[in-house]
Amino acid sequence: MPTLTPLLLRRSVWAVACACLLLTASSLRAAKITLETRTVTLPDGSSAEYELGTLHVPENRGDPASRTIKVGFARFKAIAPTGAPPTFHLPGGPGGSYVKSLNLTKADPAARKLNERQAADLKLYRQIGDVVYVDQRGCSDLGDNLAYAYDIPAKSLDQPGRMARETAEYVVAAKAAVADHQKKGIDLRGYTVLECAADVNDVRRELGYERITLIGQSFGSQWSFAIMRLHPAIVARAVLSGVEPIDCGYDMPSHIYASMRRQWQAVEREAAFKPYLPAGGIAGAVSEIVRRLERGPFEVKTTDKSGKAVTITLGRDDWQPGNPAAILAVYHGHYDAWAKSVVAKRQARKGRIDPLIGLLIDTSLAVTPERRNLLRTDPAIAVLGEWNFDDYMATEDIWPSADVGDAFRNEVLNRTPVLFVQGDWDTSTPMENLLHVQPYFVNSRTILVHQGSHGAYAAVRAQLPEATAAIMDFVRNGATENLPSLVTVTAPKFAAPDFPVPAKL
Repeated sequence: MPTLTPLLLRRSVWAVACACLLLTASSLRAAKITLETRTVTLPDGSSAEYELGTLHVPENRGDPASRTIKVGFARFKAIAPTGAPPTFHLPGGPGGSYVKSLNLTKADPAARKLNERQAADLKLYRQIGDVVYVDQRGCSDLGDNLAYAYDIPAKSLDQPGRMARETAEYVVAAKAAVADHQKKGIDLRGYTVLECAADVNDVRRELGYERITLIGQSFGSQWSFAIMRLHPAIVARAVLSGVEPIDCGYDMPSHIYASMRRQWQAVEREAAFKPYLPAGGIAGAVSEIVRRLERGPFEVKTTDKSGKAVTITLGRDDWQPGNPAAILAVYHGHYDAWAKSVVAKRQARKGRIDPLIGLLIDTSLAVTPERRNLLRTDPAIAVLGEWNFDDYMATEDIWPSADVGDAFRNEVLNRTPVLFVQGDWDTSTPMENLLHVQPYFVNSRTILVHQGSHGAYAAVRAQLPEATAAIMDFVRNGATENLPSLVTVTAPKFAAPDFPVPAKL
């Protein structure tokens, strides 16, 4: 995608400013809610009462003729009044929903049951104040669940995989999805993080709260960053985990690879892995696999899912490093498991259904020209390729959701008290994302979770009561004196190689 000219950049800045004004003005005119009382069953058999709500808002606040859509939310009142701001919980994705975890579609009320982890979290936050879950527009059982269905054609087994071919097919599917939704009268321009931020502000205002505390995980953190940028006065504080800054929607390959290597350092100390390790460890095995594949594709005899014998040609774009045992299997020439997985991927798939909201929001967020250049020239592309962002970049101009602009993507100084909780083994939103944004939040604190993956915050709540208590003190009143800066959680368990130890490495 060409770099914006100075004139276009100025227009982009002006467009964001105008969009924010339109979102605010239209929101004040049009938002309304409906509420009904529901109950959900807790693991001990008791029940908790809550309000199931629907926000009625314009699909596109920038268009006076926009149709009205519905966005779901749920409110659990505090166990007892505390005076603390309510916590607004924003899920990841895009495409996640905490409201859906209430099992609203189950006909039998007894089947609407929270699991142990959900119930424990709810109890924690209800001791502090009201708890509000807000759905993402276009991903709500009380409104629309935008999705598109398409067929994936079969790929030849005698040719290696090609990322460029996959991206081209993705472009065709995106164009078809846009055309299909336009025929249905759905205005896809309105599905952006700007609109999602305005939805949260509308729910807050309609429920009568002056200020709120944001609890955002993954995209929920990105959503929170947008709220703090557009509506700073309403945010008392925030706890953000799996941190994804506004300009980091496309993760840098070298940052993902760094997270992998932090995991591998621990794996390499395990006795079950040591006999299989080459001199350079797992990273050395990865480098050698890449060198082999760059010399050219090769054939592997295997079987498909029906047990039929097939021969498949494997190439550079067919391989990415996965779990350590799988990497070592390929390094030592045990290709069957990898070959079987690629055979399955090349089969035709009819009527695949993908949620739309993630594509719409992520491509409207996109990245700044500076980050775009870094992504395309990142040294770890040699290992991971451009699978993480190539198809998104190719369809940014196809999805109608409005580009948020570089003025919004670039970081600005923010004084909101924020607690970041980030795992150093997170390969979905690497800790380097946090390092990128941390300096701009001058009133922030950070808990680095050693061995924590993308669910590091959940692991802290499940395993570390003292750290959890300190976090809840921050949520309750902004207290920071007892917050740890580094904690350790139980490392995920990696399966050891299941083939004989090689006689010679």
